[in-house]
Amino acid sequence: MATEAQVRQNLEEVLVPGAMRSLVRLNLVRDITVSNQKVDITLASVAMNSDVQDWLKGKVSDVTKKLPGVNEASVNFIEAKPNEVNDIGYVVAVMSGKGGVGKSLVAALLSIALARQGKGVGILDADITGPSIPKMFGLTGARPSGSDTGILPVLSRMGIGVMSINLVLEHEDDAVIWRGPLIGKAIQQFWEDVLWGQLDCLIVDLPPGTADAPLTVMQSIPVSGVVIVFTPQELAAMVVRKAMKMAKQMNVPILGVVENMSYFTLPDTGKRLELFGESKGDEMAKIAGASLLAQIPIDPELARLCDRGEIERYSSDVFDSLAQKFAEALPLKPKQTENV
Repeated sequence: MATEAQVRQNLEEVLVPGAMRSLVRLNLVRDITVSNQKVDITLASVAMNSDVQDWLKGKVSDVTKKLPGVNEASVNFIEAKPNEVNDIGYVVAVMSGKGGVGKSLVAALLSIALARQGKGVGILDADITGPSIPKMFGLTGARPSGSDTGILPVLSRMGIGVMSINLVLEHEDDAVIWRGPLIGKAIQQFWEDVLWGQLDCLIVDLPPGTADAPLTVMQSIPVSGVVIVFTPQELAAMVVRKAMKMAKQMNVPILGVVENMSYFTLPDTGKRLELFGESKGDEMAKIAGASLLAQIPIDPELARLCDRGEIERYSSDVFDSLAQKFAEALPLKPKQTENV
């Protein structure tokens, strides 16, 4: 006789159309009851139109009846909201008080680091007026799918779920000319109306500053911690210290700091040039009361991969070190590692 665990394991192979993730990974399996030779399965109908529901009903029934001792499989749907279904272990916001320091780059690298470790990862691009995540991941022209009950994020090549305003604009260079309340509402929709499913970590790429958008994230999303990004210039460091104070005032832990554009290595001699001044990595880590996760150099190869939408191909010793230190700063909860 089949068990509930066996039924759930078989449902891992059922991919939801448009999402390319399984019913289990999307956390849409709400109940499984095994009685005699019959299995009753209840699914949440989040982000599904009637055609998708009909297809899933037949597919789930067929897959379940392959199990030994199962002669009948009943599939029913219940209504639910995405935020009632989502099961996210950690929410990490990447922030800085200043623009142009590489927050989106760091957010992308952190998500790739976790994905390479086999973790379930998503990126919520909260930079509504200056989104760059889709471009770096080669998602230009991609569109989220779903229905009036929820939105499905777009998947990157590695399976990282991405939601960004640029994925719903007609042209990627269209300007979003909105006031603060509309920007805040869009960020809340990306959190509440997107079916993220089961994730070990959701990375939130924040816009610069300490005003409406970062405040919306801190107040309306259960942020587990922040990663602060800065560059070596004293002016940038001064502004970034404001972001650190904001995080502390909001009682959000600082998981670590990242110094971007820290240096440039001359290809012929290997000599390091500190183009933007002496490193402030140790100083900023001390102020933040957190570890220095990385000092990322100016790397022409990384810039080329970002421009080509191939950032997921990036590899370097600095990246490997960043991945290791971020994993140490973000220990996964036991329940999140069971199904990884």
